[in-house]
Amino acid sequence: MNKNTWYTFTITAILVAGYAIVQYFIMDGYQAGFVQMKLMFLSKLSGFWYIMLFIHIATSVVVLVIGPFTLSTKYRKKNIKLHRRIGKIYLIGILLGGVSGLYLAFYATGGFAGKLGFSSLSVLWLFSAFQALAKVKEKKIHDHQKWMIRNYSLTFAAVTLRIWLPLFVLLFGLESFELSYAIIAWLAWVPNLIIAELFIQRNLNLRQHQENEDLQLHEL
Repeated sequence: MNKNTWYTFTITAILVAGYAIVQYFIMDGYQAGFVQMKLMFLSKLSGFWYIMLFIHIATSVVVLVIGPFTLSTKYRKKNIKLHRRIGKIYLIGILLGGVSGLYLAFYATGGFAGKLGFSSLSVLWLFSAFQALAKVKEKKIHDHQKWMIRNYSLTFAAVTLRIWLPLFVLLFGLESFELSYAIIAWLAWVPNLIIAELFIQRNLNLRQHQENEDLQLHEL
């Protein structure tokens, strides 16, 4: 990942995280736009739903901000111990955020398509984190990096969702909100994952192939 791309990801992640912190933890989170939108479709939200929402927001904010630092080759090479500590915090955040997100997905706006979209996101978020952890324990560093890229592309759905949402409202109006949200439930993360796979194929796989060739030449 080049420097400009890294800065773009990091700055947008920090901006969205900052917005979430202000909306849910500095101001009255119960009056947040997302909560008010939910109350348009559900007459009542349980106390447990609010607990899971705040867990999801808090942990997602953390992983969204520290994610770019776990992916940075520069930071990793500079301090591998710090990289491991940040990585552990990141994975714990994914565990809590993924489980709470899966619960919230069952109450998602957009009917069955919306629920399926967000529950699929949560399951893949958890699965990719598990794979990243498994690969690093097996000392398969290249595979670990690939799974971390996939995972952060899913984490970044927190940003892309907030790009698509106002755009859909502007184009199709609030009267079509439920249909729009069902589409966004998939649009927020599927393109991200596709882009991540293209990046892996174009950059990491090529770099890994070159390293293997260099190693073979060195052995000769």
